Amino acid sequence: MFFVVLGVFALVISSALAKINPNLAAAGKTGRIIAAGLVLLGLSTACLVQIQPGEVGVPTLFGKVQSGLLTEGLNFVNPMVEINRFDVRTQNYTMSGVHDEGSKTGDDAIRVLTADGLEVVIDLSVLYRLMPDKAPEILRTLGQDITDKIVRPVSRTKIRDNAVFYDAIALYSAKRDEFQQKIFQTIEKEFSARGIVLESILIRNISLPQSVKETIESKINAEQDAQKMKFVLEKERQEAERKRVEAQGISDYQRILTSTLSDRLLQYEQIKAQKELAASPNTKIVVMGNGKGAPILLGQ
Repeated sequence: MFFVVLGVFALVISSALAKINPNLAAAGKTGRIIAAGLVLLGLSTACLVQIQPGEVGVPTLFGKVQSGLLTEGLNFVNPMVEINRFDVRTQNYTMSGVHDEGSKTGDDAIRVLTADGLEVVIDLSVLYRLMPDKAPEILRTLGQDITDKIVRPVSRTKIRDNAVFYDAIALYSAKRDEFQQKIFQTIEKEFSARGIVLESILIRNISLPQSVKETIESKINAEQDAQKMKFVLEKERQEAERKRVEAQGISDYQRILTSTLSDRLLQYEQIKAQKELAASPNTKIVVMGNGKGAPILLGQ
């Protein structure tokens, strides 16, 4: 509309100059031609609106939402309308307790009370997008700031409403996926009624109270100690079994040896020992027995 205003202004000036000074009639005519060209240029550009990829445009005329919906590319419109642009791509809204990580500066985590009366802190991301055909209705009923009007309050409320059915430890461990699915279903229902598609709910972190963390750590340590003691007892049992087998082997050996010893065998072993002693280069003295027992052998 800038060129239209500029053209009208030029037309007024050229007409006024021509009336004041007839000698400037030719210049006034040229000025009127230029002004008309500017007006035509302004109207032509005002009638063409470019919508970027991933956007839709909702035209309004004097505050009233029009029925047509502008899609990406060039669109021919009434030059008097105002175009309200909506991003229909996937958007991410994060509520986190870590500073400068979420969509809002500072601690924006969700604090909920569980079934056992404990406060749990949840970091969450919401992935959503607008339904393009619902953009006019969204503009009419909500305006363009749907994040603070719908996404944030609905998400936080539904998470708190569902958390009261779970214990803190169950919410942290065994029931985490179930809780995530449940809040997805309830939030999706609210979003859909307002022209918003909920794509995903991502629970980033669940922080338990310090007392609960200490209880969990104590339980884990106790379980580890029990496993360690079980290992030690199993090791001792195996060692006792090994010693029993060893003792049984020694006992069997002694029993077999005792049952096989005889006077003839002892005499044979005596003769072998004497032969080895006689073959030795060292000085020796052999004292022979009386045949009833083993001899006494002395060597030097």
